[in-house]
Amino acid sequence: MPQISFQPMLESRPIREIAYEILKHAIITGEIPAGERIVETEYASRLHISRTPLREALRKLERDGLVEYEMRRGVIVRAFTISDVEEIYTIRNAMEMLTLPAIIEKATAEDIASLREILAAMDTLIARDDVENLSPLTRAFHSQLTEICHQNRILRVIESQDEYIRRFSAMAIRQYPRLAEAHKEHYQLVELVEKKDLEGFRQLMQHHIEESKQSCLKGLELQRKEQNLT
Repeated sequence: MPQISFQPMLESRPIREIAYEILKHAIITGEIPAGERIVETEYASRLHISRTPLREALRKLERDGLVEYEMRRGVIVRAFTISDVEEIYTIRNAMEMLTLPAIIEKATAEDIASLREILAAMDTLIARDDVENLSPLTRAFHSQLTEICHQNRILRVIESQDEYIRRFSAMAIRQYPRLAEAHKEHYQLVELVEKKDLEGFRQLMQHHIEESKQSCLKGLELQRKEQNLT
């Protein structure tokens, strides 16, 4: 059984919601691996809750496509599929594209300077071939760029997909054949925002996020081949 640091739940939110968030995070990050059987008695004990809110959390995870019920086995954690990756990226990327005009309009000199600080930190990690720490910094760059729009409803939809994207991003970046080119595009994106070039920004962002999705799909395919060989 995976070692997950579940803590007693003392928050004011409904217990089922807290259980759902904990389990969702653990599944997306791989702490609870694909194929793992979630035994109600064991997980209820570890979460310090009764089985009723746990069942409610599991039903919500089933609607998310993260677990499924199998005859004679119970609740099983699903593996991410190619279709899952494509759907999640489609949602995330469509929302991100909607933010571009507002980013161009609202970006300040301070925003540009902050983004360039992140890029400089990424330069250092790339020089060290530190892929492990590069992935979260890449996500931080994109998150900070998107947040410039201040369109809170769109940002909430984007954030709802971010946990998935972080895992996929880490998967993709390890297999990324165009890492240097992608990082060059990060610099170009900032330059286009600084120049207020909306059309150039839109074209490059469309290309950039599509390449990110394709790299993730290739990474997932390679990961599955490696798993089948072991």
